[in-house]
Amino acid sequence: MRVRSTKPRDRCGAAVAELALVLPIFVMLIMGQIESARLGMVAQLLTNAARDACRVAAIQGSTASEVESQISGDLAGAGLSMPPVSYTVTSGFDSASFGTPITVTISVNYKDVSWLPSPYFLKTAVVTGTATMIKEG
Repeated sequence: MRVRSTKPRDRCGAAVAELALVLPIFVMLIMGQIESARLGMVAQLLTNAARDACRVAAIQGSTASEVESQISGDLAGAGLSMPPVSYTVTSGFDSASFGTPITVTISVNYKDVSWLPSPYFLKTAVVTGTATMIKEG
């Protein structure tokens, strides 16, 4: 009985076929991790910007332009611009009395801030950051 030996040159085609099967799955996993990490980063940026803007809005005598400049300053430092980002502040925050809760909500469509040219997994996701504080006297 003779045992046939396998030479490296006999396996060359098998390695290419295995790579062709595994590589697309591996690339999709890596892109999914990148998208998920970016989603978490943008959510944290929006939450921090909402918290800072809420601090400004809770101060007695603050104006809407001060709140907007705080939001745009925080987001500009992170590389996000205001046009795709929308925000809302509790109406009448500038004339609210002491102890009134003031809420700032900032949201953006994920596809507008994704690092990938066309996000595959999170096309319709909306990322939101919210903060609530009590109006100071």
